[in-house]
Amino acid sequence: MKKILLAASALALFASAASAQIKISLDSPPDLEGSGSYVWAHAFSTYLNEHGLAAEEYQRGALGGDDEVFDQVSQGLVEVGLSPLGIVASIDTLIYGLRLPYFFADMAAVDRALYDNGMLAAINEGLDGSGVQVLAVDTVGPATGIFNTLHPVTSMADMSDLRMRALDESQIQLYAAWGSTGTVVSWAEVPNALQTGVANGYLNPAFVPLLFGHTDFIKYFTPAEISPSLRIVIVSEDWYEGLSDSDRATVDAAAAAANEANRSWLGTQTGVIAQLEAAGVTISELSPEARAEFQTASATTYDLIVSPEQLAQWQAAIAE
Repeated sequence: MKKILLAASALALFASAASAQIKISLDSPPDLEGSGSYVWAHAFSTYLNEHGLAAEEYQRGALGGDDEVFDQVSQGLVEVGLSPLGIVASIDTLIYGLRLPYFFADMAAVDRALYDNGMLAAINEGLDGSGVQVLAVDTVGPATGIFNTLHPVTSMADMSDLRMRALDESQIQLYAAWGSTGTVVSWAEVPNALQTGVANGYLNPAFVPLLFGHTDFIKYFTPAEISPSLRIVIVSEDWYEGLSDSDRATVDAAAAAANEANRSWLGTQTGVIAQLEAAGVTISELSPEARAEFQTASATTYDLIVSPEQLAQWQAAIAE
């Protein structure tokens, strides 16, 4: 009798979990014009709700910071989280190939590597058993450029007196290759760091100071097109694998629809430079020679970002 009751309880719990609302943790303000990440999330949640799977968006920070969201997704407490690439790199660093500077020609090259040539599957193979899987990679805007508070950057020599906000040690090494210095600063502390001189700049797509209100102190931008501006969508491994075939197909179709909306949105981002200029930010272009100098220096850091074997995987994926 006790076994029957336990089995009934387990079935009831499973049924409750299966029918529960899908929680989607956002990583940016809900701005369909300025945030590609939100474009992805909103298209995803809309598709799910329209196709019989209840989903709700949770504001950035409502379920905690990136680390807290990762923990909750890995435990199955949150089903979907939009996150930085590095959130899964502590498990497997293959995903850091997406951060290689001057490696991908454009977002289409990223998609070919991920979806046509198997790199998303390879990333997830390295995450098997971790509690999370990467459902998709989304772009948050045009390729990253160099923002700073001090002066225009038109050559690598102009980086020498800048202390840049870094994501981690590998980005500090990139700055060193450029003749600059870096300091790791959490995103929440970036405004204070820039205003107090702890950091003088950061690498980000053009829309970021506009979206987060940084144009009061960020005054210079160089559209250096260093790397695609990417985030990832992580899902609970137990939740995703526990879905019925039909529901999993709906989730996969929602991700495909969200990818399409996200890439279409990227094509509309042609007026951001003008918006920066209107906000008082000076735009400085790189000459072909200056860009080549950045590219050559950046390539020396690849083996600090990924292993030789991982680099070979990514090279093969973009070569095909």
